[in-house]
Amino acid sequence: MDSIPIQSDTVLRLTPEAALEVKSMLTQPENAGKTLRFYVEQGGCSGMQYEMIFDERRGDDLVSEWDGVPVVVDPFSAKYLQGTVVDFSSELTGGGFKISNPNARQSCGCGKSFQA
Repeated sequence: MDSIPIQSDTVLRLTPEAALEVKSMLTQPENAGKTLRFYVEQGGCSGMQYEMIFDERRGDDLVSEWDGVPVVVDPFSAKYLQGTVVDFSSELTGGGFKISNPNARQSCGCGKSFQA
């Protein structure tokens, strides 16, 4: 991927529905004081996979905030996530977090992995 300067507010965006779900998850005692970390790593059926965890901030993280929810992304992942939108649906069928990544040339059927 090209070496383009990345601004933290353009890497990843949470929709209001996703932010509301993350806020709810942050009320759990095990997540207290943590921040949502969104990252990619090698794996999945398409080559790269998405991961979300509650974690501590690190010095080189890119930080943005959506509807009061801080989100951190490491510099490596930011190259693959530029412009990504994370949504949430509470539907019984097909519900959960949905990731729309404009950099994905191909995505798997489950939506958890992609090819850059």
